[in-house]
Amino acid sequence: MKHDQEFLVGVDVGTLSARAGIVDLKGNLVGMGIQPISIYHPQTDFVEQSSEDIWEKTGRAIKEAIKQAQIEFQQILGISFDATCSLVCFDKKHEPLTISPTGDSKRNIIVWMDHRAIKEANFINQTGHRVLNYVGGKISPEQQPPKLKWIKENLSETWARAGKFMDLADFMVFRATGQDKRSLCTNVCKWTYLGHEGKKGSWDYTFFEMIGLGDLFEEGKVPKLVYPVGSFAGILTKKSARELGLRPGVKVGVGIIDAHAGGIGLLGHCAKLGLKDRNQWNKALALIGGTSSCHMATSSEPRFIPGVWGPYWGAMIPDMWLNEGGQSATGSLIDYVIKNNSSYENLEELAEKAHTDIYQVLNQEVSRYGGPEWTKDIHILPYHHGNRSPRADVNARGMMVGLTLNQSVSEVAKHYYATLQAIAYGTRHIIEVMNEKGYQISDIYMCGGHTKNQLFVQEHADITGCNIYLPEEREAVLLGTAILAAVASSKYCSVREAMPQMSKVGEVIRPNFNNKKYHDTRYRIFKLMYEQFKEIGALSNESILET
Repeated sequence: MKHDQEFLVGVDVGTLSARAGIVDLKGNLVGMGIQPISIYHPQTDFVEQSSEDIWEKTGRAIKEAIKQAQIEFQQILGISFDATCSLVCFDKKHEPLTISPTGDSKRNIIVWMDHRAIKEANFINQTGHRVLNYVGGKISPEQQPPKLKWIKENLSETWARAGKFMDLADFMVFRATGQDKRSLCTNVCKWTYLGHEGKKGSWDYTFFEMIGLGDLFEEGKVPKLVYPVGSFAGILTKKSARELGLRPGVKVGVGIIDAHAGGIGLLGHCAKLGLKDRNQWNKALALIGGTSSCHMATSSEPRFIPGVWGPYWGAMIPDMWLNEGGQSATGSLIDYVIKNNSSYENLEELAEKAHTDIYQVLNQEVSRYGGPEWTKDIHILPYHHGNRSPRADVNARGMMVGLTLNQSVSEVAKHYYATLQAIAYGTRHIIEVMNEKGYQISDIYMCGGHTKNQLFVQEHADITGCNIYLPEEREAVLLGTAILAAVASSKYCSVREAMPQMSKVGEVIRPNFNNKKYHDTRYRIFKLMYEQFKEIGALSNESILET
């Protein structure tokens, strides 16, 4: 590797790990480091993290990635950060400030999947304020205003001492540069910033007054200005450079939410085709899977889709509108189904003996019993952590029909297979409501841990009827973040120019329509189960009221 070659660092802070990728200017990943991050569950629906822990683990991951890439840290030109849309809190001296009922100051992050603020979200939704039109009609407890309201009403001392509230990606930029330059992506998607209003977007302060958070913007806790993705945020300070194992002066890009970085890293092929045919954007869905899944579609005009977040202006692809569907539990749901049975230890032993992972053991078990019809007696509603889209029902819960006393490995495999199908039916439902509002989605660009599971990918193709495009560089989230670093470092003029140069398509999975009738029937059952869940819930509430 040439010593004068320049490289970029993309940092991805996920739910359970901090990852760093070393990427060249053509989009090749040459080194990667990964470090687990701590996560705490002090109560049901409470999920917390530490910004200090995340920053420390990020430094370790970057150093590991540079070592693996066998380059010198002086060759790093730029860095950018993506992260989950978690809420970070600091005091007026920019020290961690607790958001935890435990009072632990190190726990200063409410994680995206935390659902402590359901009551606050319901209150906000009852206001009917116009900004709710730009979050799919309903705000979620996974977004920041409900979390902020919960802090104000439950941790008054934290609220009084607060000096900064910020999204996790924005914290990473702030810690790296000392500059509080917030992202258009994070603020449009999670804070109700209206990116399409005025020359650079604007806040509707009447919304925050209405929900009792009018003092949120005092003393710079939340700045009035935000910056588009791809913007230059500043340079690494000496202190941050030392902590991250980089040189001072490295250029830093404005941050972005992790799923949105994945969209940028996935859609280079679409951006290339879109130069000649703008309708290509209308056909494409970026699906970024992990603990949860996000379904990102872009358009040149705003589309208001109930239960689907957005329309968000400039939140992923600059100068385009974004609609964001999602499933609150996908990878976490699969793991739950696998582990929540008495055969889990047997699965671990089988995987160890075969020198493979549990998913491959289960996939082999599935292949022994034929096609999708094996699951005909098992039906799953995968709303164990609520439904993000398109039901927008945080109180929804999972259901399973067809349970027996069978505890064999094959029975676990059947439940696992039915879960993969149920998740794919959820994706189909999201695509269906998007297409009803003007999209013509026929192509899914997919990345994340799910893409390593061939069965998961094929079921998505068969059930949605879409072509699945897998990226040449499978770590598309890291690549998307590196693309922003390249633009911020002036190696490309824009995100739209950089995407087709750095992001390319690899394998394409075509749908098998032989089982279409079977899946159509199960999809009808999938939607019927939610109606039955609502009916059961209504009867249950009625019986409680009667007593």
